[in-house]
Amino acid sequence: MKDDYQSAADDFLELASQQRLSILLKLYDEKCKISNMAKELEATVPEVYRNFERLVKADMIMKDSDGAYTITRYGKILCSQMSSMHFLSKNRKYFKDHDFGNIPKKFLHRIGSLEKGEHIKGFVKVLEKWSEIYKSADEYLCNVLFEVPYTSDIIEILAKKVNNGVTLRSILSQTAIIPKERKQVFEKFGFKKMVDEGKIERKMMKTVQTVVIQSEKEACVMFPTTRGEVDMSQAFWGKDEDFLEWCLDYFDYCWKRADPFVESKLGKE
Repeated sequence: MKDDYQSAADDFLELASQQRLSILLKLYDEKCKISNMAKELEATVPEVYRNFERLVKADMIMKDSDGAYTITRYGKILCSQMSSMHFLSKNRKYFKDHDFGNIPKKFLHRIGSLEKGEHIKGFVKVLEKWSEIYKSADEYLCNVLFEVPYTSDIIEILAKKVNNGVTLRSILSQTAIIPKERKQVFEKFGFKKMVDEGKIERKMMKTVQTVVIQSEKEACVMFPTTRGEVDMSQAFWGKDEDFLEWCLDYFDYCWKRADPFVESKLGKE
């Protein structure tokens, strides 16, 4: 078992240097000569040369015939895995009391897709971002929800978007807390008619731990606490392609496995 991890341990050692990691990531974008890299990193040429040589020996970079260095295929693969480490590292405080809940391993392997996401703190700020996502939709909205805040601003936006042709698919937790005003809101904004006309599709899961709210332009995801409780006071928000793809893939995964929506089951353990 020790020998099985020796090679990986050696690679971690090579990457356990800010300068070597910077060199590798910069070469991922374009090839470069040692002198130019030294200027860019504000380091001495001998120092950068030593780190280039270490990366060459580790088969992460190689020297071209023109004297410039370029990243190897193996180096590129390593760089593609850095996003996961970076995401976890910069959010280490958040993950002291948060977990990924029951998310399948295949999504954890791609967690680096959320790297460029912004950490939103505070329930009010999360709700503001929630509204912005609804406002941004021109094509579709997808939700995986533990509960729905039936505030007039969010519900009015949602009703307007659906009436303007935005498709809405929502997965609700069977154990969701259902506010008393839900029925009145449904009647006031005509949600029952939208459901009957197929403009709104709904399913349900026995429990929801990870919340996702997404349009075709932006999305946010909220992970549970280490106790498995939904936390809507913090979220990760993003709009780059990788972030949106991760959220939509997770929604589709849940949608395929969710049960048909049954109104009478809402709020039931």
